[in-house]
Amino acid sequence: QFADDPKRSERFSLEAAGLFLDYSKNRITDETIRLLLDLARARKVAERRDAMFAGEKINVSEGRAVLHVALRAERGERYLADGKDVVPDVHAVLDQMAAFSDQVRSGAWKGHSGKRIRNIINVGIGGSYLGPEMAFRALRTFADPSLTVRFVANVDGADFAKATQGLDPHETLFIIASKTFTTLETMTNAAAARKWVLDAIRAEQGIARHFVALSTNAEAVRAFGIDAANMFGFWDWVGGRYSMDSAIGLSTMIAVGPDNFRALLAGFHAMDQHFRTAPLERNMPALMGLLTVWYNNFFGAQTLGVMPYAADLARFPAYLQQLQMESNGKHVDLAGKPLDVQTGPVIWGEPGTDGQHSFYQLIHQGTKLIPCDLIGFCRPLSPLADQHDLLMANLIAQAEALAFGKTAEELAAEGSHPAQTPFRVCEGNRPTNVILAEQLTPHALGGLVALYEHSVFTQGAIWGIDSFDQWGVELGKALAKRIIPELAHGAEPALAHDSSTNALIRRYRSLRGMA
Repeated sequence: QFADDPKRSERFSLEAAGLFLDYSKNRITDETIRLLLDLARARKVAERRDAMFAGEKINVSEGRAVLHVALRAERGERYLADGKDVVPDVHAVLDQMAAFSDQVRSGAWKGHSGKRIRNIINVGIGGSYLGPEMAFRALRTFADPSLTVRFVANVDGADFAKATQGLDPHETLFIIASKTFTTLETMTNAAAARKWVLDAIRAEQGIARHFVALSTNAEAVRAFGIDAANMFGFWDWVGGRYSMDSAIGLSTMIAVGPDNFRALLAGFHAMDQHFRTAPLERNMPALMGLLTVWYNNFFGAQTLGVMPYAADLARFPAYLQQLQMESNGKHVDLAGKPLDVQTGPVIWGEPGTDGQHSFYQLIHQGTKLIPCDLIGFCRPLSPLADQHDLLMANLIAQAEALAFGKTAEELAAEGSHPAQTPFRVCEGNRPTNVILAEQLTPHALGGLVALYEHSVFTQGAIWGIDSFDQWGVELGKALAKRIIPELAHGAEPALAHDSSTNALIRRYRSLRGMA
């Protein structure tokens, strides 16, 4: 196709919100794109997009609007939820966050003993953790180097111990992120944090100087010992996996400063506006979503690899795992009827060039089709510019190698030993998207996250599913609450699970030395 069409790469590329997408190395023709766009129109992607921006309750199973786009709206814009413009409330919280961040960053906010806060620990799980951690790591070049920022999510006590290792409780501020202030894992870690601080300061009233809350449950927040004035709220029209640009991003704002956080929001907003206004045939998130549907449903590809050629984006694939797989891992349509098509792919990936020395072998020569997104930045943030050239040479080369491979004839012409030739052939025709930005700035990160948010939306609209609920995460959590008392010390309780579960509980109790 490239040989027959010298302008293919020009036709199958576009630019939006500071990002450049080359999707020419996909198994597509002009007819493919035309048919995929027909599919998008038949499935009313644009109408559903407009309904989201209008504040309609497109999260049908929970009866909620889906308005994360309002979190990055500019002052004076209007987004309505139940007839109320929510933008003033959004900016009120952002202003509250900015004022608090400035206090911490300047040293004006001090711990109970009068020491300056030097350590920030975000305690959350899921969307209350993955987004802030990913953003902090991605933007650590812009972070205040005098602040140590860490994250606790796992209920495994080792996670908390590692996060607090080497820190002075007198200089540590915990951000407890739980909408209801009842999330089991988060509140278990919050209790550990409270004890860790109290063991040092020995004053209940001092808790308010070492803890703030990202929550809507003022009563529970006050009962914990946090001043309700230091509770930063959000709304039920924001799903957890779409919340990193809300109050959930407070740790990010403290780390990089309010101005850089606003630049992050501006990047989100720029991509929102592109998605909202660009025609589908030149709409970057819509096209990426359609390409995912293309491989997922027409080629049977079950995964999508995301390979950022940027060490600072090491947690980006993990962030996208929640965004994509929690959103589109559904088995019924909007009417609750079983689907007869495959929905969301498994998302995975690691930074380049690390992955080239592990799983790229399977992508190049394995029997599975694995579409990949390769993400890179043209200007380095580090002073090692020559190394950045090497990094980006690898990104560009991998896209070329995956697309074109190497034939037996080419190997023979290079003098390859005939006995080795079958083992060295790379078939090529492995699809990639290449996404480039000038530099990994807050604005670029915001645009990149919004790009994937709206790609996920497009896929969900095609499949006719509710991309904004997550009932599947509830069952295991409910069963865990039932099992917790069965693992407590004392006489074995009556066990009424299946034989495997009962046996596992008994083995655990035995190895823990329980009666």
